[in-house]
Amino acid sequence: MAIRTKPAHRGGARRAWTGALAAAALVSTALTGPAVASPAASDASAASAASVASVASAASAASAASGGHHATQRQLDAAVRDGVPGTLARVTDHDGVWNGAAGVADRTTGRERLPRDRYRVASLTKTFVATVLLQLEAEGRLGLDDTVESWLPGVVRGNGHDGRTVTVRQLLNHTSGIFNYNSDPEFRRKVAGDGFPTHRYDTWQPEQLTALAMSHPPYFAPGAGFHYSNTNYILAGMIVERVTGRPYGTEIERRILSPLELRATSAPGTDVRMPRPSGRAYSKLLSQDPAAEIHDVTELNPTLAGASGSMISDSADLQRFYRALLRGELLPAEQLGAMMDTVDLGAGVPAGYGYGLGLLRQELPCGVEIWGHSGDTRGSLSAVAMTRDGSHSIAFNFNADWTGDTGKVVEAEFCG
Repeated sequence: MAIRTKPAHRGGARRAWTGALAAAALVSTALTGPAVASPAASDASAASAASVASVASAASAASAASGGHHATQRQLDAAVRDGVPGTLARVTDHDGVWNGAAGVADRTTGRERLPRDRYRVASLTKTFVATVLLQLEAEGRLGLDDTVESWLPGVVRGNGHDGRTVTVRQLLNHTSGIFNYNSDPEFRRKVAGDGFPTHRYDTWQPEQLTALAMSHPPYFAPGAGFHYSNTNYILAGMIVERVTGRPYGTEIERRILSPLELRATSAPGTDVRMPRPSGRAYSKLLSQDPAAEIHDVTELNPTLAGASGSMISDSADLQRFYRALLRGELLPAEQLGAMMDTVDLGAGVPAGYGYGLGLLRQELPCGVEIWGHSGDTRGSLSAVAMTRDGSHSIAFNFNADWTGDTGKVVEAEFCG
């Protein structure tokens, strides 16, 4: 599919698989602010330095015992030195499973991060939602080239938006041009800035989030470019409910989580709590001041992200899901092919990057091609990356949203 592209927003580029993916994907999950330099850990992190060193040492020893993931462990350690309270990674390859960690899960107690810790996976939710829609397409219940208007009459209207000209496919690959509701300044202040303490428990209906997007003009005409927009997946979730009569989370549960026995994964609805085991999540609430206060943002109402990024999981479940997806266990060949048919991410992004239907592709500098997704929400940076055959994969999480280079972790694992 040939499309004209426009540059994507560039803030926080250090946090995705690479700067290119951040430009087009991570930042537009838009519950974080620009990345800032953090030359040292916070006072509390410094106080737990002994614990950090202990965890890193243990992880390095595990690396040696399992065939060697020394470069990956060094990047987990580096993220903690840059200010991330705690990092966690799980790798599967021909040598088996390796678990790495550094820092702490809880800055107050000093509790270490554990392999089975659950965390908010943010935009990795998009791959689950896209999979459900593609299953429905395989069942003949909708078409990828159906218009949004045909399923959600009158919802995509205003300021140049017109659902009669936007297709389901364009929602899933972010070529719709629909404005990203997360970029609305007042919404951003409430859910990610100084308004977070007051609004962290607010419930947001998908209709509210869509209306926020409609109050702004589109980025371009449908199909005329690429711009990552969470509104696309809010609408995708609404279409799942319109087609099936059930919420997107229920369909994810019955179609993916139950068949694959992903017991650590959930679409939490309005539940503000994190299931156990889990650590804490930390944020500076959009501040670019390296000395800014670090806030515990673990509890929040996930409806602020809904079908664009509300899910919770752990590393083992995420690897199982993406491996099953890429190996054709969840979709027929035709639908999987459509999912992996990628478009360019935009002007200024190097070759080798693409976005399919809820699925990211990247060719690393060493020539390895990886597939997966990344996610960024309050106090949590997550990513899954794996080879096309699923034989080598990594899933990892940082429990902070203002610092840390996830791209270096991925490159360390696949390129050494």
